[in-house]
Amino acid sequence: MTRKTLIIGGASGIGFAVGSLLAGRGEEIILAGRDSAKLDAARQRLSAHAASVHTLVLDISREEELVALGETLGEVNNIVVTAGSQAPGGLLSGLDLRAARQAFDTKFWGSLNVARYLSGNIAPRGTLTFTSGFVARRTVAGSIVKTTMNAAIEAATKVLAKELSPLRVNVVSPGLTDTEAYAGMDAAAREKMLVGAAETLPAKAWGRAEDIAQGYLFAIDNPFVTGSIIDIEGGALIN
Repeated sequence: MTRKTLIIGGASGIGFAVGSLLAGRGEEIILAGRDSAKLDAARQRLSAHAASVHTLVLDISREEELVALGETLGEVNNIVVTAGSQAPGGLLSGLDLRAARQAFDTKFWGSLNVARYLSGNIAPRGTLTFTSGFVARRTVAGSIVKTTMNAAIEAATKVLAKELSPLRVNVVSPGLTDTEAYAGMDAAAREKMLVGAAETLPAKAWGRAEDIAQGYLFAIDNPFVTGSIIDIEGGALIN
């Protein structure tokens, strides 16, 4: 039976890499995101391999859009949420609180509202997989928004794994990953940053989107995994 997966944030980066792996298995995919042009480009790239690829424009920071989607989506086997937000950095004393709230509205509250309004669309014993980040459990001055936002997602995952059982709810926690998020950097500076970071990690490598994507497939495929934080961060948390 062909399975159907909704990937929120699937037009680029880690979400697109998850879509690529699922397409390679001939599965049905729905890519959702805010940018229709990026979604169309992603659909064209994946269509040659997947059973079918659909797209829909969605902003998970807008609760009403998720309510409407829940009424029209139909049944899916899995939902993956990789949509992120631009969390402001800096010390608390000078923090842009408006930007911090916007970041939480998208990544944290957006993820919870996906669970609230779309979990009913997931087939029995299907999966819901969120995305956090290794900084959730790494103490770094100036990262209070990223740390608390991602830690909140990880805590919520464990609660939801109980509340939504027998649906399986997990979260993938990536480390530094080379994606389009760094596209604005000069190529040489980007390479230097990645190489420098890799040298500090036990794995002596930086992450690629396809490396992280394998964690989502693990969560989807393994029927005995729920309430889990799947760390894929090159050993950053043991440094």
